[in-house]
Amino acid sequence: MSDTFTTLAAPAEAQMREKASTFLAYAAPVENEAEARAILAERGKAMWDATHHCSAWSLRDGTRRANDGGEPGGSAGPPILAAIEGAGLTDCVVIVTRYYGGTKLGVGGLVRAYGDAAAAALQAAPRRVGTYAERLAVRYPYEHTAAVMRALERGGAEEVEHGYAPEGDAGTVDFTLPRGRVPALADELREATAGAVAPERGGECVLYRNAKT
Repeated sequence: MSDTFTTLAAPAEAQMREKASTFLAYAAPVENEAEARAILAERGKAMWDATHHCSAWSLRDGTRRANDGGEPGGSAGPPILAAIEGAGLTDCVVIVTRYYGGTKLGVGGLVRAYGDAAAAALQAAPRRVGTYAERLAVRYPYEHTAAVMRALERGGAEEVEHGYAPEGDAGTVDFTLPRGRVPALADELREATAGAVAPERGGECVLYRNAKT
């Protein structure tokens, strides 16, 4: 399993016309299926007079959904999902709203129109890379302060928060580290402090950075 994934940093929209039909595509980052469904409901409410609201989303837990929104089976949702997967993205939803213009496009024309509209919205959206990480905590005797700080700096610790034990006899530090670096940091702390210091794991999380363009 990869330690990173690519998603959207912010929503984006695109519009295209095909034989008098207008296709409005909206792409947005989401963290779960409930968020995706909520956005779909909001778009449907805001554009209540549209002919179709077709959608797809892909989540990093493996969830994939494609909804044709009343169009012929496989003509809308699957090409939208294909656009997401073709862009190498996850944790995002794309909704393509169609205003029918009076001319039928056929299944092939619908596949192209929905896929192209979705791809255009995704291309317009800024992206970011997520790195799977862990939140860690270290309690250390004050004589090991320098060793602990060096280990955190070399390990690339982020979101660092310093404190002290209630008893006043030790320092504490909470930080986030990419999960691939956790074993090496734990080994370095043990070696540098003769086994006196070891990190406690506080849960999984994600670190984000803007994707290079």
